Amino acid sequence: MLRDTWLIFRRDYTLLLRNPAWLAIGAMQPVLYLVLFGPLMERIVTSTPGFPPGDSWTILTPALIIQLSLFSATMAGFSLLADLRNGVVERLRVTPASRVALLLGKVLTNGLTTIVQALIITTLAFLVFDLSAPVGGIVLTLLIVGMLSVTLASASYAVALTLRNEEAFPAVVNSVLMPVLLLSGILVPITTGLAPQWLYSISRVNPFTHIVDAGRASFRGDFSVDALLTGSVVLLVLMSLAVFWGARTFRRENA
Repeated sequence: MLRDTWLIFRRDYTLLLRNPAWLAIGAMQPVLYLVLFGPLMERIVTSTPGFPPGDSWTILTPALIIQLSLFSATMAGFSLLADLRNGVVERLRVTPASRVALLLGKVLTNGLTTIVQALIITTLAFLVFDLSAPVGGIVLTLLIVGMLSVTLASASYAVALTLRNEEAFPAVVNSVLMPVLLLSGILVPITTGLAPQWLYSISRVNPFTHIVDAGRASFRGDFSVDALLTGSVVLLVLMSLAVFWGARTFRRENA
């Protein structure tokens, strides 16, 4: 399985490197938020009570790289739909390759791609803006982003194989992605001091809220159990369920 995973990973990443502009294009939206929304956020943080600890850049930067994972990984199913249309999946069905490896090779490509893009955004925040974060916190957040990409890409591939329709796929993904994004507090943290109680209660049900909180805690150097435990457990559970769902869908598709 490891060899098959490596072959699929190498194939997908080779295709990506043939057109590396997609790495920059994928990171463009978070960079624009960083450049255009960051200075506004800096004033809001200093003048508005209720924000989590840390300055505007330690609040915004980890949230933006998690947002990057949300957008790029959830759209990963488009590439699989293209493979279905071009007959690539049909060719893979007649090979002895592990069906789990067909998924793992692809989601590892998505995870590594997101980590590279997150490094670009973090480096820009260090060089251009006044970001100050511990190296250990940055590494931990990049690990969180990579695991989140694996989670969302696995779910995206499962949805793509289930729908097998390039028109229905974005509609389904966006209908789930937008409320998840808005309720996770990525742009403006949803805290008891800022949000009404009903909105705060709904946001705590959203698992991605806890993942964003863990990323922000890592960037400000808070490695306590209270700061990281909930987000880490939620992410591990989501990743296990998503990979199981994706692998089961690949097995059924390639049976």
